Amino acid sequence: MPIQIARDRSPADALLLKSRLLRRWFVAAIAVATTAAAIAVRFSGPADGATAAEGVAPPRGLLAVTHPVSNPPTPEKIELGRQLFFDPVLSRDRTLSCASCHDPQRGYSIGERFARGVGGALGRVHPPTLVNVAYNMMQFWDGRIGSVGGDDSLEQQALEPIRDPREMDLDPEVAAQRLNADPGYRRQFEAVFKGPATPELIAKAIATFERTLLFGDSPYDRYTAGDKKAMSEAAIRGRDLFFWKATCSACHRGPNLTDNAFHPGIAVRTVDLADRGTADDADQGRFAVSGDEAHRGFFKTPTLREVARRSPYMHNGSLATLEAVVARYNEGGVDTHYWPPNRRPLLEQLMALPSKQREHYLKNAAPQLRAGFPLFLTPEEQQDLVTFLREGLTSSSSP
Repeated sequence: MPIQIARDRSPADALLLKSRLLRRWFVAAIAVATTAAAIAVRFSGPADGATAAEGVAPPRGLLAVTHPVSNPPTPEKIELGRQLFFDPVLSRDRTLSCASCHDPQRGYSIGERFARGVGGALGRVHPPTLVNVAYNMMQFWDGRIGSVGGDDSLEQQALEPIRDPREMDLDPEVAAQRLNADPGYRRQFEAVFKGPATPELIAKAIATFERTLLFGDSPYDRYTAGDKKAMSEAAIRGRDLFFWKATCSACHRGPNLTDNAFHPGIAVRTVDLADRGTADDADQGRFAVSGDEAHRGFFKTPTLREVARRSPYMHNGSLATLEAVVARYNEGGVDTHYWPPNRRPLLEQLMALPSKQREHYLKNAAPQLRAGFPLFLTPEEQQDLVTFLREGLTSSSSP
């Protein structure tokens, strides 16, 4: 039923009141956004049950990484994890490694929409980046591994691609047997863990290596630290748009430019799901984990660091360029999980307002409520924003 604007209020004021209705739509994001509190704990230093990384200094712009007490880092453990990450021995037919889907040259993702596993099996989502994965509390687009405030999600996650039939398709117990049959790996596991390889120890080694994949010291970090020549004028204008008019920082905030929360996906229109959406469909997002209808179509916010290196974009790899991503958000989330068809009337009323009243509403609405609205960026502003993402958030070296 169309939303009626009260006759005794101006359209702008009535829409401000109607913004309360939007909160119901964002209840899942707000609930999961309790992660923001956990982020403060994580970035303020080691939490209970965690230890600061030894010998791993974070780049400019990032804060200290913590490791679980049960898995403290050592140089030898990091090196063992690095070898395992790049070794196809962990796949059933010995053709794929972790790096096959998380290529350092592609921002620790891949350049195609979906990865192919053993035997050519096609993946269901675009491989999420491992850039600064140490700061993630929950892993995968739907957050099915990990918990708010947790510090061992990487240990929990590491074996999932190995056993997944769409990926490496190998029983972790068989993986351990292979490593123990290799004299070199056997010596390394004995030296690092005082025993032979086991699935748990494989996971610990890989997780320890992944926590070293730290990307910072970008032009944006240097600019923020006071070097006003670190970015071009266009990138500086894009930075200003990022933190206000474009509302990017509503979700992409903090040192790692992510709130570690879940928000409606803008890459898939709800009309496209009408005939094929099921509970186990990759486009159902967090709903597939929680079973809560309020989570349908919600996905974890990725970091934007090194974003220029890892096209295509979105959980399904459907947008090929940063220009396409910015243009999509500039359109707004019409007919997506932000603004499904039954909520179009409120958006249409907003769009019908005179520009000054519409601007008044958008300036006074909370950032989470502005998200999903058309951004009204000019072509020049869109290009400036892309320049910031490409130039400002790309570091000069890889770890």
